[in-house]
This record gives sequence, C-alpha cells and structure tokens, in this order.
Amino acid sequence: MKQISSQRGISFLGLLFLGVVVAFLAIVGAKVVPTVTEFMTIQKAAKKAASEGDTVPAVRASFDRIASIDYISSISGKDLDITKDGDRVVVNFAYDKEIALFGPAYLLLKYRGSSAGGYN
Repeated sequence: MKQISSQRGISFLGLLFLGVVVAFLAIVGAKVVPTVTEFMTIQKAAKKAASEGDTVPAVRASFDRIASIDYISSISGKDLDITKDGDRVVVNFAYDKEIALFGPAYLLLKYRGSSAGGYN
C-alpha cells in the first residue's frame, strides 16, 4: 500500500492574496499614522493652552501660537469649546479627517478630545 503524504503550506494564489491584503493595510496605515500623530499634538496643545490662559481669548491665542509652532492645520483656536470646571479651564475639541483610499472610497476618522484628559 502506498501512503499519500499531504502537502503543507500556502499556495501561490494564497500568498498573492495575502500580499495584497498586507500591502493594502500598510498603505492605509501610512495614511492614518500622521492624523493620529496630529491628534496627539492637538491634545498636548489643548492641555498647554488650558493651563496658560484664564480667559477664552487668552486660551484661543495660546492655542493658535502653539498650533503655528507645531504645524497643526486641522483646527484653530476658534474651533475650541472652552469652559470652566470650578477654577480650572477645560478645552474640548472635535474634528473629522477624511482620507482618500481609492476611487470614491474614503476613510472618515472622527477625533474628539479634551484638556481634562478624557475623550468625548
């Protein structure tokens, strides 16, 4: 009697499909990482502006100054929602970022943050 050994591994078409999926994820990741980095920079700028200013115009001016230094282009000081929580200034912000993928397909990222540390 002959023993039939089974082959193990991945076929060429399976490897090709896996390569396409990995390449697509790498392209999307390369487009998303800069927006996440900008969000973290905005979060840091909002915290700094909240600690530096005590009035709404002062906080907005502080944020705009920090934004010009850190190359923040998604939002400006006028887009901030500034409130007081007791004796502390709280800066909230929200913005959307669209990333073109291919043809009519877009990836929509909704960023929300606060100088108080939480996300809205």
